[in-house]
Amino acid sequence: MARATGETARLDDAARAGWLYYVAGNTQDEIARKLGVSRQSAQRLVSLAVSEKLVKFRLDHPIARCMDLAAALTERFDLQFCDVVPTDPAAPELATGVAAAGAAEMERWLRDPEPRVIGLGTGRMLRACVEQLPRMDCPQHHLVSLVGNMSPDGSATAYNVVVRLAEKVGAPHNPMPLIAVVRCADDLKLMHAQEPVENTLALAARADVTFVGIGHIDATSPLAVDGFISPSESAELIEKGAVGEMVAWAFDAEGRQIEGLTNARVSSAPLEPGTARRVCGLALGHAKQRAILGALRGKLINALITDEATAEAVLALA
Repeated sequence: MARATGETARLDDAARAGWLYYVAGNTQDEIARKLGVSRQSAQRLVSLAVSEKLVKFRLDHPIARCMDLAAALTERFDLQFCDVVPTDPAAPELATGVAAAGAAEMERWLRDPEPRVIGLGTGRMLRACVEQLPRMDCPQHHLVSLVGNMSPDGSATAYNVVVRLAEKVGAPHNPMPLIAVVRCADDLKLMHAQEPVENTLALAARADVTFVGIGHIDATSPLAVDGFISPSESAELIEKGAVGEMVAWAFDAEGRQIEGLTNARVSSAPLEPGTARRVCGLALGHAKQRAILGALRGKLINALITDEATAEAVLALA
């Protein structure tokens, strides 16, 4: 038993070293420092990860701690799916691992021969996932954006996902020809009545799976930094209890959507708490912890891809 346990720990160390080298881009000196071993040991661990076929383009070996965390999150929040990737101790905000795992899950759905409607949010994390996907030919699927693809100045958003993914996989797609948060709530009804928008919202409502980033709410949040809401609007949302947002819909620590304020002007497809359809949230980092927990508590998502440190923090807060 001790020998088996030692072998498992050895392979875990090799897998962690392989991830740090091939995914996070660390040198062998950096790996040695992070794992607390000699440079020669770090080199041997990386070589072992290759010889044991733990590493291809992605890390195939499931690190035990990450699997335990994924199982705990799945049980605690009744998730359909959860993937937890290792955290780089020196770069806890590094999104590469989560992006790779998100790309792998997207690819699994895209390779399904059965036609699927795939809903997509926008933002940095999802764009990073798409960039990791190989080129594919998926004309059987239909991609649809859940959130407006225009910036407040009328230009295309820098982190558009649906168009970029459609280019890579050859699938028909519906972008959302709106600003995520419009300036006047009275305009929403008129905008949603436009035929292209109406068709896009109807398609989003029947998505088989959706992939969304989970954002935090403060002056540094993407909604504020990208100019969709003002600092004063962020402050008002926080005062009302907002901790996070998904496709621009702000919610509190229990996952309840904030009444009024910017939510009265959001043009995105509505959130569906408790839906049986797969809703996969992707996020990591200290700033996102309460937002992830709120989305889980409110059943705004039923699948999660995150990293080890964030998973531990969310479970500690729960």
